[in-house]
Amino acid sequence: MSPAGPSPRRSFFSSAAEDIGSELDLRLTGGHVVRALAPGFCDAASVYLLERWLQGENSSVSADPPQFEARRLAIRVGSDTADDWEPLLPLGEVIVFPRETPYARALATRRTQLLDAVDTHTSERLGSLTDDEGRIENLLNTVSFLVAPLHLADVAVGFIACTRGPARAPFTAEDAGAVERLAARACVALDNARRYERERRTALAIRASLLPAAAPEFPGCRIAHGYLPAGDGDIIGGDWFDVLPRPGGRISLVVGDAMGHGPEAAVAMIQLRTAVRALAGLDMPPVDLMRRLDALACDTPGASFATCVYAEWDARRRLCTLVGAGHPPPLIRGPDGRSTPVTLTSAGLPLGLGAGTYEATVLHVPEPALLVLYSDGLVESRQTDIDQGIARLALALDSATTTTAHSQESLHALCRRLLHTPSTPAGRDDRTLLLAALQPVSEHPANLHTAP
Repeated sequence: MSPAGPSPRRSFFSSAAEDIGSELDLRLTGGHVVRALAPGFCDAASVYLLERWLQGENSSVSADPPQFEARRLAIRVGSDTADDWEPLLPLGEVIVFPRETPYARALATRRTQLLDAVDTHTSERLGSLTDDEGRIENLLNTVSFLVAPLHLADVAVGFIACTRGPARAPFTAEDAGAVERLAARACVALDNARRYERERRTALAIRASLLPAAAPEFPGCRIAHGYLPAGDGDIIGGDWFDVLPRPGGRISLVVGDAMGHGPEAAVAMIQLRTAVRALAGLDMPPVDLMRRLDALACDTPGASFATCVYAEWDARRRLCTLVGAGHPPPLIRGPDGRSTPVTLTSAGLPLGLGAGTYEATVLHVPEPALLVLYSDGLVESRQTDIDQGIARLALALDSATTTTAHSQESLHALCRRLLHTPSTPAGRDDRTLLLAALQPVSEHPANLHTAP
């Protein structure tokens, strides 16, 4: 009786092969590759990536390559995990491979190498390891060794190595072709993972460089700040903040938000933050600073419609001057124990519109108070009005503290608690929070300086 249809194509590898490319992570992708190979297809499998490819350097390989360095990305021996072999063959270890090895030949010719045993270089290198359990000896007891190159177009990526012991038949040309097809899939997944990880490292480095390393403490003002990125924290948002000392013991505090996420928002954020630092260094009045910042934003791609609130605290004069540019109003909590939004003289238009119509709001703060600056990610959502979010934040502030005489430690704890207040669904937008415990300073001759 004839079959109902064509016979299914032979499956060389385990179901883990289907997971290749499902994660934008180099180690996870390498793990999927070796689990697809061992123990079903071979007794042991490993994946190595060229160091120069990982570093983004030119990784084309000539016909007669010099020695090269490759990093062990993944390994699987039988059903063992990489952790089982970590003391002997740790992941991340960089190995130097001479030009006469099958690994170099595979990369140079782009052809899978089939051997009857592990090459001499590998045997000597592994044989030199201290192995009381004899696992290395068993690993080297092979009847067939396969090295398949990993390459994208004319760029060498690394290689896959597989071994079979005496209990199995040697690798065939059909086996080699199957590994080559698997390697082609793996290359695309590995390249995507490398690109993603590079962008993620860049994003994290930029974000770390823009956030103050530690909360500074000034006479008349204690500071705590926090930042909670949207999503998994891999994307740069437009939030930024800063704390700057000013002449005469004054302190400048600023929180801003450039629209969007990603590189464009990051560039706008960097330029606005840098501009505020430069303008504050010129010691111009807050309103003039905001007007200059608005003019700069007009000529900065991605900075239009950025919002900002700028505060200047003068502990000796007991004055807090605030200027807003379309940003949610600060909260202030005085001795009465109630947190309320500051009623600004003018909310101001967002930056980059060229309006320049900004006005100062001057608060007299004769007693200790807590000033709270924040980004809209802490109070805004699609489900509730922003005013409701601000009211919710004020309520959370009141329920979290009963005093304005904050120690540095309690201020940090309060900041962490407010950052995680479930006022909006997680992941919608970055959350930035800047707390300033304002402490008026008594004006007496020891605290006053004569103006130049």
